[in-house]
Amino acid sequence: RMNTSSRNTLWLAALLGLATFALFSPALRHQYVDIDDVQYTVETPQVVGGLSLANVRWAFTTVHESWYSPLLWISFMADSSIFGPAPFGYHFTNVLLHAANAMLLFWLLFRLFHAPLAAFFAAALWALHSLRVESVAWIAERKAVLSGLFFLLAVLAYLRYAERPPRPR
Repeated sequence: RMNTSSRNTLWLAALLGLATFALFSPALRHQYVDIDDVQYTVETPQVVGGLSLANVRWAFTTVHESWYSPLLWISFMADSSIFGPAPFGYHFTNVLLHAANAMLLFWLLFRLFHAPLAAFFAAALWALHSLRVESVAWIAERKAVLSGLFFLLAVLAYLRYAERPPRPR
């Protein structure tokens, strides 16, 4: 059973995730950005082809659009498989990833400082700040939200390791 403090912390995380998603949800109605969204998505045959073993192999063995970013390409392939070629699915995933990052940042700050309200407001300032718009609303900038996700997960994994190290070091 959860105590009241844990329940309140979960509510704060959920509130932050919902607020972040709501604030960035207008991006769901946007089209492709004319800079390079089209090149990253509908003009890349492997992305349009969706998730397949051959396309995943391509993602890990190719430098495309000057980037070696296999997880980026695989995430675009997943969007194409689930949502089709329309920009909505790509924007939806970016907004969802940013909301997840906001909740992960809140959780990390809470675990580090044990101050739920301070962690909430710090994470909210980061998540809702206008500097995040480019990374969330520009499909090709998914690199930033994916990097943020894996950075936060890595720091949380290290924090868990540091709190409970395994016997053999």
